[in-house]
Amino acid sequence: MASNNFNIQGLSAKEVFEARKKHGANTLNFKKESGLIEALKSIAAEPMVVLLLVVSSIYFFTGNVGDGLFLAAAIVLVAGISLYQDSRSRNALEKLKNFTQPMCKVIRDGETIEIKSEELVVGDSLMIEEGNTIAADGIIVHSNDFSVNESILTGESMAVYKDASKEDNKVSLGTTVASGLAIATVTAIGNATNLGKIGKSLEDIAEEKTPLEKQITNFVKKMVLIGAIVFLVVWAINYFRSYNVVDSLLKALTLAMSILPEEIPVAFTTFMALGAWRLMKLGIVVKQMKTVETLGSATVICTDKTGTLTENKMSLARLFVLSSQEIADASQPLSADAQSLVRLAMWASEPIPFDPMEVALHEAYGKFMVTDERLVFNMAHEYPLGGKPPMMTHIFEDGNGKRIIAAKGAPEAMIAVSGLSASEKEQVHEAINTLAKDGYRVLGVGEASFNGNDFPATQQEFSFSFKGLVAFYDPPKKNIPFVLEQFYAAGIKVKIVTGDNALTTGAIARQVGFRGFDKSISGDELMKLSEGELKEKVEDMQVFTRMFPEAKLKIINALKVRNEIVAMTGDGVNDGPALKAAHIGIAMGKKGTEIAKQAASLILLEDDLSKMVEAVAMGRKIYTNLKKAIQYIISIHIPIILTVFLPLALGWIYPNIFSPLHIILLELIMGPTCSIIYENEPMEKNMMIKKPRPFTSTFFNWKELTTSVVQGLAITAGTLSIYQLAVHGGANEEVTRTLVFVTLISSNIFLTLVNRSFYYSVLTTLAYKNNLVGLIIGATVAITGLLLFVPPLTNFFGFDNISAVQLLTSVVIGLLAVIWFEMIKWRSRVAAKTV
Repeated sequence: MASNNFNIQGLSAKEVFEARKKHGANTLNFKKESGLIEALKSIAAEPMVVLLLVVSSIYFFTGNVGDGLFLAAAIVLVAGISLYQDSRSRNALEKLKNFTQPMCKVIRDGETIEIKSEELVVGDSLMIEEGNTIAADGIIVHSNDFSVNESILTGESMAVYKDASKEDNKVSLGTTVASGLAIATVTAIGNATNLGKIGKSLEDIAEEKTPLEKQITNFVKKMVLIGAIVFLVVWAINYFRSYNVVDSLLKALTLAMSILPEEIPVAFTTFMALGAWRLMKLGIVVKQMKTVETLGSATVICTDKTGTLTENKMSLARLFVLSSQEIADASQPLSADAQSLVRLAMWASEPIPFDPMEVALHEAYGKFMVTDERLVFNMAHEYPLGGKPPMMTHIFEDGNGKRIIAAKGAPEAMIAVSGLSASEKEQVHEAINTLAKDGYRVLGVGEASFNGNDFPATQQEFSFSFKGLVAFYDPPKKNIPFVLEQFYAAGIKVKIVTGDNALTTGAIARQVGFRGFDKSISGDELMKLSEGELKEKVEDMQVFTRMFPEAKLKIINALKVRNEIVAMTGDGVNDGPALKAAHIGIAMGKKGTEIAKQAASLILLEDDLSKMVEAVAMGRKIYTNLKKAIQYIISIHIPIILTVFLPLALGWIYPNIFSPLHIILLELIMGPTCSIIYENEPMEKNMMIKKPRPFTSTFFNWKELTTSVVQGLAITAGTLSIYQLAVHGGANEEVTRTLVFVTLISSNIFLTLVNRSFYYSVLTTLAYKNNLVGLIIGATVAITGLLLFVPPLTNFFGFDNISAVQLLTSVVIGLLAVIWFEMIKWRSRVAAKTV
């Protein structure tokens, strides 16, 4: 049956082309804001840009055309940098959207092929099966025990059974297949679908900000408020000293500009978007930005067995025939009884198989059957996979009324409905243990007979004859032992959560070097535990077998109660609730159902668990680098603020050492440093042998924040020291300003290098591969050189010529203001070695 697709030919290539030309692509297109317009709106609302506009206007108003033009150019430059960063982020996210494009199966020219959902056209024969999200509206032309969850349209959570002969024979875009299989002729795509017609309401749904984004936004808002208060205070001080409204306003705006940390939100957006893009290049699609934040905190990974620890390449390996009590090798010629068992197991499978075990049964059947009965038998009734433990039953009939009722499922389920004698049960259990302890996945197979068409409501009501066991071998992936060791080294606990039995799971776990392979609990046992017992068991147990959706969800929630940050892998419909509940839901890109992919926050395109090691490493790197960037911003803002404020507040001889021109110059140097250098920093070598960072409600702990503040105060001490040295040496305001500016720039450069690691020495980090470090620092030095040695620029910014000794003194003070932190790092390394 798999080969003829129920005699449905589907559209030809020419018909597909004509349909697409007539109806367009299968996409929902509503009102879209231009990315450029949105970015420009955002820039126009930035406090720094508003301040620049105000200051620039004042300069023009007072006749300082040169200063006004410089600030106007600065506005363009700030906007250009912001647009560049925004375009990098948007481009990264657009590429992510392409990778998350859902796929669907269609029959074209008699062949079943997989295409992107947007390539679907009206008239296509769409094949939909359990776990799929339906990609368009259509009318059912064939179905097997087919039901759909239409809650997205109706709000009704119960699945609705549909088939071609019923009045309700239509399917809709966005709904999900709860059970069975169907083929539907597509009647509407994109905006013409039922969902498309009501989809306008989706435009106004705003994306919720992540906790970290909220923290950063609140921090920036507080700094804006502080800036506003200080602005008023400084304006008042200057005004009552000079009674010059415009001059005092300019000086107050200078300080307000120095306080605003507008680089922080830009850095956050850049790091998260580019982090997601970097993950995508590794074959890891991040659907939600908050996942990038959470990855580095993962403490537990709950992994499925089949297809995650194993290859998901099922081959029929062994057969146990109850009548002969023999365990046969499926790769050898089979006896008549063994062939009969394979035939029955095939009939208990889907007519168009997609599960690897069912594919293997169809292939095994095709090898020894002279006449293919699949061409003459049609499905009359189907009982989908259900029960605890699960089983499934199919009823087929041919044109002469000959009937086959075949069932397969967990051996325990088949034993329970088969009425075996005590000795037969013992024989079956012995065979199960023999097969399972070698790592085989075992299914029981049974047959029933029934007259009439008034079939029982449940499959368990049939009286089955137990025929035997079919055992499949799914070899472990070769890289899994190494992957597990990497998780363990990173302080991440690994737990196996599977629907398979304990013996098979334990055997595979033992083969791959899984720690705690002998500590297992079943789904039924787990559901009987009290909340307190469950909380303890999820910590002690490492292998969870015969799991079903409710049990999986209980495991995730119990781990969360223990304050674990939980990542979970899954691929099936029944994994959806647990994937949604986990902090990091991980769906498999190849074997994962659309429901699993929708519920997950991250998709592994190659179904390779080793990618999760890379994802965790990337998450840790992104988070650490973002911290470095923001700590740098805090540390360098403190001396700018205090160097502007203290001479004024303390009544020093040159109270306004910096003007708005100098502040914006410093901002233009700092912005690229924090968001380009630190974003591009490689992962530190000890990153994956540390325990996961605590997932707290605050971005910085007090130690980290104190470090940044002390670094900022040390640089302030350096800038104010050179200020006093210059004044006591008889320097004028221009020379003093030049020395202070060079000291601040030098401190900025050395701080950039020192803070590349808060553990390793600057000599170690100089070997880190980051080509942008030399580029940005070189550009900073070049700009400073131009300001010092090109007379028009020197005069414009109010600088003056300084001697080589003065220049060297400023640079040395800048170095000393920062390099002391190397001693703190050295003590940390010594302490770590003695532990």
